[in-house]
Amino acid sequence: MAATQTRGHTGHYYHRRHHHDSVYLTPSNKKDAGVWITRIGLLVNLGMAIGKFIGGYVFHSQALIADAYHALTDLISDFMTLGTVAWSLKPPSERFPNGYGKIESLGALGVSSLLLVGGALMGLNAGQALLAEFTPEAFEAFEHAGLLIHGHSHSHNYGVDVIGPSIHAVWLAGGSVMAKEWLYKATMKIAKERKSSVLASNAVHHRIDSLTSVVALVTIIGAHIFSNAAWLDPVGGLIISLMVINAGWLNTKTSLLELADTTVDSEIKENVRKAALETITRESSLDGVDIWDVQGFKAGQNFLMDIEVAVAGSTTVQQSRQIEEVLRANISAQVRGVRRVKIRMIPRELEKIDFAEEFIPGDVSPWESLEP
Repeated sequence: MAATQTRGHTGHYYHRRHHHDSVYLTPSNKKDAGVWITRIGLLVNLGMAIGKFIGGYVFHSQALIADAYHALTDLISDFMTLGTVAWSLKPPSERFPNGYGKIESLGALGVSSLLLVGGALMGLNAGQALLAEFTPEAFEAFEHAGLLIHGHSHSHNYGVDVIGPSIHAVWLAGGSVMAKEWLYKATMKIAKERKSSVLASNAVHHRIDSLTSVVALVTIIGAHIFSNAAWLDPVGGLIISLMVINAGWLNTKTSLLELADTTVDSEIKENVRKAALETITRESSLDGVDIWDVQGFKAGQNFLMDIEVAVAGSTTVQQSRQIEEVLRANISAQVRGVRRVKIRMIPRELEKIDFAEEFIPGDVSPWESLEP
């Protein structure tokens, strides 16, 4: 067991598979699934930006050129995800004794904020296009009053000044749908396995791009079937904007809860408890040991767990240390994502004590003890 472990900076044991010496796009973390899929997404967005710039120029399509700019802005999301995922894989240090997982939570908050802002701008653009389509007088009044927003968001051609889509752009929109759907499924699969909020946020970003490409396809085809189908694009954009805002809010909420150190979900607690009980049953040196309580919090992809263990009152310090090492090694090997296991030893003869005992009451002023 000892041959496969190494000590981290805080004195806990970490499997060598958890260690990554470098941080950003380096050979030591290129093989990490989260880093790998984000690098693929970054390259796809870059390729799509170049392809749509060329297609927009060749087909004289302002919509494609606008979407090329959008693909470039998506690179910001990819870089944020790539950087935070890579940083979160670093082992703990003296300055960050709990590891760097919270940096990934901050990255998830940034990416989900981009979704919220993008969804809001998409909805505003779609609303403006519908206003111009059905009530041009009201649109002109708002425009003269300076109440309209001009620019591009996740939408392909919701701005009223954008030239209608060209039929020659169908293959580019279709290719975008297929590429982004594959990226969504691949990224979300890894996000669920790692329980990574930043990867989940980036996966949703890919799905939104796929949906907007579907809207572009419908618009391109509809514009060549019906004589007046300009309203299809902004209606679809309005629907998608609500989906973007909802996804962005859910991911933002998850990120904020992680940053606030809410407890891990019941599935992780149960898996840790199960691994601990199996270890106690299997190891003869843990005879008489019992698991009283399990808690922990999430930091990016990392789970930092606390376990309350009941032992005989006669247990020595050396025996306690052996129990701690065996439990930590087996739990970290069986439960994916567990990066720290703190063991709290309680004499079996005492009543069960809650973890809250460790906190000092906040209703007493420290100055009261100094009064004569």
